[in-house]
Amino acid sequence: MPKLTINGNAVEVPAGTTVLQACQLAGFEVAHFCFHQRLSIAGNCRMCLVEQEKAPKPIASCAMPAADGMVIHTDSEKAKKARHGVMEFLLINHPLDCPICDQGGECDLQDQAMAYGFDRGRYIENKRAVKDKDFGPLVATSMNRCIHCTRCVRFATEIAGVEDLGATGRGEDMEIGTYVERTLSSELSANIVDLCPVGALTAKPYAFIARPWELTKTESVDVLDAVGSNIRVDARSGQVLRVLPRLNEAINEEWIADKTRFALDGLTKRRLDTPYVRKDGKLVEASWADAFTAIAARLKGVAGGRMAALAGDLADCESMLALKELMAALGSPHLDCRQDGASLDPSCRAGYLFNTTIAGIEEADACLLIGTHPRWEAPIVNARLRKRWLQGGFKVAGIGAPRELTYSVEWVGAGPETLADLVAGKHKFVETLKAAKKPMLILGQGALRRRDGAAILHLARTLAESAGLVREDWNGFNVLHTAAARVGGLDLGFVPQAGGRDTAGILSGCEKGEIEFVYLLGADEIDMKRLGKAFVVYQGHHGDAGAHRADVVLPGAAYTEKDGTYVNTEGRVQYGRRAIFPLGEARDDWTILRALSEVLGHKLPYDNLRAVRRRLAEVNGVFGRVDEAPRAAWGKFGQDGRVEREPFAYPIADYYRTDPISRASPTMAECAAQFGGAARTGTHG
Repeated sequence: MPKLTINGNAVEVPAGTTVLQACQLAGFEVAHFCFHQRLSIAGNCRMCLVEQEKAPKPIASCAMPAADGMVIHTDSEKAKKARHGVMEFLLINHPLDCPICDQGGECDLQDQAMAYGFDRGRYIENKRAVKDKDFGPLVATSMNRCIHCTRCVRFATEIAGVEDLGATGRGEDMEIGTYVERTLSSELSANIVDLCPVGALTAKPYAFIARPWELTKTESVDVLDAVGSNIRVDARSGQVLRVLPRLNEAINEEWIADKTRFALDGLTKRRLDTPYVRKDGKLVEASWADAFTAIAARLKGVAGGRMAALAGDLADCESMLALKELMAALGSPHLDCRQDGASLDPSCRAGYLFNTTIAGIEEADACLLIGTHPRWEAPIVNARLRKRWLQGGFKVAGIGAPRELTYSVEWVGAGPETLADLVAGKHKFVETLKAAKKPMLILGQGALRRRDGAAILHLARTLAESAGLVREDWNGFNVLHTAAARVGGLDLGFVPQAGGRDTAGILSGCEKGEIEFVYLLGADEIDMKRLGKAFVVYQGHHGDAGAHRADVVLPGAAYTEKDGTYVNTEGRVQYGRRAIFPLGEARDDWTILRALSEVLGHKLPYDNLRAVRRRLAEVNGVFGRVDEAPRAAWGKFGQDGRVEREPFAYPIADYYRTDPISRASPTMAECAAQFGGAARTGTHG
């Protein structure tokens, strides 16, 4: 480990550390623009110049490896003069846009100009002008402000895996752009807004909306996929204005998907803010008392076996617990959280988790994708797979229709017959899995929500056991979920009880008149026509498909409007936190069920959030281990049976509109229109 002296302090740092990182480890700040710890080193802004004794001139500390015996000065007169000179050059062409720039108040250039710049400029010639680029509906450009740090270029190429951005021209004529007129084609594109150290790249939907000091900031988690990305929700005057990533090395590092960031305008559209009761075929506004009375009147005399409940993809664990216990009190065994009909076995937790964990992907050396398109189902997981692929020695094969996944994939088949061949040892890739030190497979919902899903789950488990994916020190069996509520619902046992029906059975029972009452907890992804003449109660926050079909509508809170517990695809329990209060008469979902239970004569035994969470931990101990991903015990799951020859179909047809919030979002509608929702085919070269 190199030992060097920084500002008179002896420091020992790990091999491979740069001088800039060594200064940071020693507690000394070094100004920089182009350097970013997750991107390759560019060394082109020169703001990080420091003085090295015996060196003929200041060195770029971000690009200089720390070496034994170095003597570094970060605040010498020579270093200060160099930084002042670099700052003066950077500001030569920078426009005086601070009063109208969306980056104002959180701009690295502003901060460092204050610390290292002058109070006036000496450059009196004309500033250069650069034409703004069209990067699509999410990222706004003001290229006059660009300082050519190339962070955006490196992110698009290295992290997102979409080589759309680059530099053309030299010197004063250099411009950052897309070479040809085209928009950014990545589900992670807006992360370049966070990376940009100036106001050259800003969030287009957020343009001229607010200043950062006006916003109330709340740490929470995303629920628009099952990754559980850590986010910060910025709100003002009761409205969410911005969603930003929050650092979590185990899950999303410091990135978030575009849908996570920009679907927020859907939170104010098509909202349910008052109860409704259907009268004479039309939904009319009602009071809470009237809505509860209508439900109680319809349930009078209905046997528990003729009632059912379905939980949607965005439901929090508290509300699912309350609904499960209310249905049990009413005598109904018919409930399910798998509204897409996925054949997930709740009896073995390891059988429905991403057991490798998201961070654990970086340890794997071989991967088999089965019926999954992670670039749309979980862009953050896809980015982690690419990160591992870039390190080398990572072979990826896929079963399903070929898709561009930003890393090389050998597409070995289209459907279950290929999986069966792998289990039987008839396919050559099984040898790759057996030879790997830490192999993994990712089983997607496209493989599980078929009629033969249970048999496919059994085949995947068999392959994991026979190919050495599951050992004492490693579990390479992974299920990639698309719904934020799915793992939590399975952990709670929100599945058919003894003698109960699953989603398909509930819908079939409604068609036959065997189910008279259905409670939809934000469940919008089912075929509403199959509910037949059943009396439907819909509890949710948007006027989506379920609300249109309902006989009684109960307005709930969106994920930004309540404190809720969510379990991500790897089994990590996380808390979402309230950033604003629900709209109008809407209430927290578990409190609605608690109030309804009292009207129905089956009062639930909790009156506050702490009591509900205590009950969660009683039902399943994992809810008492927040922000942990404990290893689940391996067991038997799935059912041996015949598989069909039909190729796997991916569960997401339109990445930008997968849930009631994103379907209500004008920004997501614009993205869907511009990008078409069609999958990019082919393989990565």
